Amino acid sequence: MPHRTWWTPYLFLAPGLVMVLLFSLWPFVNTVVLSFTDARILRGGGYVGLDNYRRALADPGFWVATGNSVLYLVVVVPCLVLLPLALAVLVQAEIPGIGFFRSAFYTPVIASAVVVGLIWQWVLRSDGLVNTVFRRLHLVSEPVPFLTDSTMLLVSAMIVTVWKGLGYYMVFYLAALGNVPASLHEAAAIDGAGPVRRFFSITVPQVKPMMLLVGTLSAISALRVFTEIYILGGEGGGPGGGARTLPFLIRQVGLGFSGETGYACAVSILLFLLTLVFSLLGRRLTKGDEA
Repeated sequence: MPHRTWWTPYLFLAPGLVMVLLFSLWPFVNTVVLSFTDARILRGGGYVGLDNYRRALADPGFWVATGNSVLYLVVVVPCLVLLPLALAVLVQAEIPGIGFFRSAFYTPVIASAVVVGLIWQWVLRSDGLVNTVFRRLHLVSEPVPFLTDSTMLLVSAMIVTVWKGLGYYMVFYLAALGNVPASLHEAAAIDGAGPVRRFFSITVPQVKPMMLLVGTLSAISALRVFTEIYILGGEGGGPGGGARTLPFLIRQVGLGFSGETGYACAVSILLFLLTLVFSLLGRRLTKGDEA
């Protein structure tokens, strides 16, 4: 039997640890360091203390982006917690042809975010499918400004995010529903409980940990949304940048030859702290449920 020393396990862990340090920890540390400098894309910066953070907190554009990110989270997360659960319950039944619907609902998940955004841009633009149908039905006299009004653009991006996430989180719930003992539903049915009563008294409590997990994951994703708004609203983030989210703002201030790397890093750290707050909140709710 080969001789083992105390450092043998660390030898096997070393490649993975090096990768984590190189591609995760070091970029994070570097972002923190740069957030205290006035660095730009083509030159290093000097130490400026908390100036970038003060600038961000005094910038109306930062608060517009923060408000949009939080609004995105508040609207999208409940939809992505409840709608995929309802969808999973509907497609859970083992009936002929149900596999087709499961695949159809999952298709948007494997589609590129750019392709999805372009499809919805065609659907929602002034001469797009939705406005054409509305006009033919005489529901509107003027095109609905889905992509040219900041609020409508934000709502349109939320619809795209929910539509794309339905199938993804449906798979989570299908796994959770598969672990609900059938005997519980059978016993409740014998006691006279109908489908609705069994859903709220048995299904929901059994999948509650998964609902909390989906809520946490979708909250993190909502705070990172960028592609939908970029594809639907263009590089400016809608009229006057009114639909910009925090990732969008980071990209705007940090990109290009005049990109302000230090300020973009400071906004990134503030976004990280906001994400951390919601992650800890989700973890606390999960722990409370387990207790």
